[in-house]
Amino acid sequence: MAFDGLAVLKVREGTEALQMAHRIITQVVITGTRVLGRAFAEAYKQAAAGQQYARQNAKNGGAGAANNFASSGLTLDEACKILNVRPPRGGETDIENVVQRFKTLFDKNDPTKGGSFYLQSKILRARERIEMEVREAAEAAEREAELREGWKPKVWRNR
Repeated sequence: MAFDGLAVLKVREGTEALQMAHRIITQVVITGTRVLGRAFAEAYKQAAAGQQYARQNAKNGGAGAANNFASSGLTLDEACKILNVRPPRGGETDIENVVQRFKTLFDKNDPTKGGSFYLQSKILRARERIEMEVREAAEAAEREAELREGWKPKVWRNR
């Protein structure tokens, strides 16, 4: 039985095409692996740098630096601008006005009424940030008053 020259040529072409597809797939897999490896390495470097920055900031700035962006990255000024209220002075503010502004803006941005969930979230974080500032100022004032008066433990007598 003699093979036809044309049939042998077709088999060779089929084998070469299969080898070419195998090379292309291998190159795609290797390139994809390299890209993902570099992306993970870069993400790790950024996370490590962020941790180091936060650690350094905590050492230098103490708790005050950490509280500056305590509620989802909002500063007190940003929170006051979002709710359109005056910043607390001496830790005191009209909390009823803050709550009233919060309710109004929160309801206006209800997603079921065509509002934005993102804006609702920002409004909520702004209210939390202002409340946190007032709470911390009240706690500081309470500590100062206790230091001035001296420590007076509450003693419960047996009845």
